[in-house]
Amino acid sequence: MIAKEIRLHRLFPDGGKTVIVAMDHGQTFGPMPGLVDFTAAAERLKEADGVLMAPQMIRFSGNLFRGKGSPVAIVRLNWNTIHCEPWHYQQAHIVKATSVETAVAAGADIVLASLVLRTGSEEHDARNVQGFAALAEETNRLGMPLIGEVFPVAGFRERPDEFHDYIVKMCRIICELGADAIKTFYTGDRFAEVVEGVPIPVFALGAEKFESEVAALELADRATRTGAAGVVFGRNVLQAQDPARFLRGLKDVVQGRVTPEEAAAKHGLRRGA
Repeated sequence: MIAKEIRLHRLFPDGGKTVIVAMDHGQTFGPMPGLVDFTAAAERLKEADGVLMAPQMIRFSGNLFRGKGSPVAIVRLNWNTIHCEPWHYQQAHIVKATSVETAVAAGADIVLASLVLRTGSEEHDARNVQGFAALAEETNRLGMPLIGEVFPVAGFRERPDEFHDYIVKMCRIICELGADAIKTFYTGDRFAEVVEGVPIPVFALGAEKFESEVAALELADRATRTGAAGVVFGRNVLQAQDPARFLRGLKDVVQGRVTPEEAAAKHGLRRGA
């Protein structure tokens, strides 16, 4: 467990909250805006605390992970149909995409795996748990921290109370299956219940791209004020008018230095579409 603690601690500069940028969308979106030139996109993220990508893409990350103060390399281990939004997949079939050993060989400092339950089939749910638990066992053997990604099936997010209840329960389930930290959705004013339900860090994800860069900062501010240990933002960073500038503003907000409005003024961020 000491090896896991050492690696996970690198995500939290000076013991504060963390900003992770997700750039693994190509696995299920293809070459989306902001990620067409992967190397150029990666090299704009040097100030992130961690960057999430597919292990096979570390070789195209340029200088992102090189040098003192570089981000922690986080890699995704499994592939989930629910993330394949362009093709409107609905059922959350999850398969192992790479082993923990392969991720380590590629340069990973931390690994991530997703889990979806309440798919409509108990057998399907059990298979998803089996796959996640097997990856958790691999990470324990190698001393690698595992971020568990809690995701819903299609339709849950349109039912806020049911969605919040799902996230609360799923975060505890994924913790008890072996996650060392959690990436999941911010559920609003009751998000503190999500955080209180687990003894491990919870990171709030950014979800959809906001029209306003200030609105994205406001979500990060609300999430961290209600207990999130940090955020995992993807499109809101990668598709920002200036990703490096937006990232600086995001870090200022998440790490408690300024308000969203102050960050927008300081870094020249967009307040509207």
